[in-house]
Amino acid sequence: MKRLHKFILKSFFGPVVATFFVSLFILLMQFLWRYIDDLAGKGLEWTIIAEFIMYASARLVPMALPLAILLSSIMTFGNMGEHFELTAIKSAGVSLQRFMIPLMVFTIIISIGAFFYSDYIIPYTNLKTGALIYDVKNQRPELQIKEGMFYNGIEGYSIKIAKKNYKTNLLQNIMIYDHSDNKENKKVTIADSGYMRMTADERNLIFTLYSGYSYEEIEESKNTRPKDKTYPHQRQKFEKQVFIFELTGLDFSRTDEDLFKNNFQMFNLRQLQYAEDSLKKAHNERVSRFSKNLSSTEYFKRESTILNEYKKNSEKEKVRQARRIEEAEDFKKSSFTSDTIKVFNDTLVKPFSPDSVFLALNKRNKKQAIDYALNYARATQNTISNSRKEFNHKEERIRRHQIEWHRKFSLSFACLVFFFIGAPFGAIVRKGGFGTPVVVSVLFFILYYIISITGEKFAREGVMSAPIGMWLSSFILMPLGIFLTYKATTDSVILNADTYLLFFKKLFKRFSKKSD
Repeated sequence: MKRLHKFILKSFFGPVVATFFVSLFILLMQFLWRYIDDLAGKGLEWTIIAEFIMYASARLVPMALPLAILLSSIMTFGNMGEHFELTAIKSAGVSLQRFMIPLMVFTIIISIGAFFYSDYIIPYTNLKTGALIYDVKNQRPELQIKEGMFYNGIEGYSIKIAKKNYKTNLLQNIMIYDHSDNKENKKVTIADSGYMRMTADERNLIFTLYSGYSYEEIEESKNTRPKDKTYPHQRQKFEKQVFIFELTGLDFSRTDEDLFKNNFQMFNLRQLQYAEDSLKKAHNERVSRFSKNLSSTEYFKRESTILNEYKKNSEKEKVRQARRIEEAEDFKKSSFTSDTIKVFNDTLVKPFSPDSVFLALNKRNKKQAIDYALNYARATQNTISNSRKEFNHKEERIRRHQIEWHRKFSLSFACLVFFFIGAPFGAIVRKGGFGTPVVVSVLFFILYYIISITGEKFAREGVMSAPIGMWLSSFILMPLGIFLTYKATTDSVILNADTYLLFFKKLFKRFSKKSD
């Protein structure tokens, strides 16, 4: 068995390394294509681009590993099936499951390594990549003046070129507005043609203009009265004039990475759990405080005030009546009996009813009370609407932390899922090389990717919980892997075209006999 173990590991190791780099390259091209507009035309040095590619590649490793394992397992077992090596191994009494054990252990080790990579390395690469993307996006573009559009990339100037000859670099109908003095459009230069070139150190831009005019409005004295202003201006004709513009802000600058450290993508498992607990605690306290304030100040805005006044006046009235009774008893002149006092006290402590207070009002006060109630209801509705947006935003942040927490496990587990799909599929198909395995791997990976993106979106929007959304693809594909493993063990011919052709032929003959 040791020789078989070495043989299968040796046969699997080469394809998994090759397919890993191929998968990583494909995913990297897709990633770069996503940010091609931000990278192009920025005049970035090759070291910045190389750093960006390095961090982006490291970031895509957990995504490339499952695809590599799927493709390499189909290739390995497909080659063995095509060269009848699996048949020879089964003839020797070794089952497919027993033969797959070394690769199962190897895949489990890769999955565990992918998990630790996602927990320790991915937050660092996300931080570096995120900061670099932010710096690239905010980098001022290299000087590109388009035809028929004003270019405001040079501070203090606005330049427009009607037409540009890309063969001779001749510029036609040039217009330059000078705003360097912050005095609007008081200096304008118009030229029939000209040339533009950059200095060797790329610090200055030189415009050479031919056959044009310079216009400038002369500022009059501030003491001149409006009716006495003549609005003088100066016009100069030139055959050749040279403009030198200093280019500033085109150097690549780095942003402090501490600004991005609080993003959930830069956290490991422990930090994600701590941040999620803190967000949940703050959210629950905010909801509880809002509920109490809503009940006490919005739903019963006037009732609490009126009820307190009612109770206060009732207590005062009872005290006054008690004093009167005491005085009457002292003078033997009291007309109150004990029953009368009991009825009076029961009347004072009866429950407060807003309806009874409203019905006691006159028509004008009723209308005024209704208007007040409507205004309070609208204000409460606005308060609830604004608070709902705040609560939804906080809940979405909590869900994003949960999604990132489960992503570290689900991507690692996907390596194991794809192995149990690829290995038995290759044993059933018995086709090696890059043809069939690549096609099948791409189809399975696209299916996995679509399900994963859909589940993540549902989890992010709160349609389903984060565990279900992030593990949805594994829940769907893992039974498929178990089914394919069972079929490969029993030498099933589910993927043999001749089997289905024979079935349809028999079915066609049966229907033909019934029709006769």
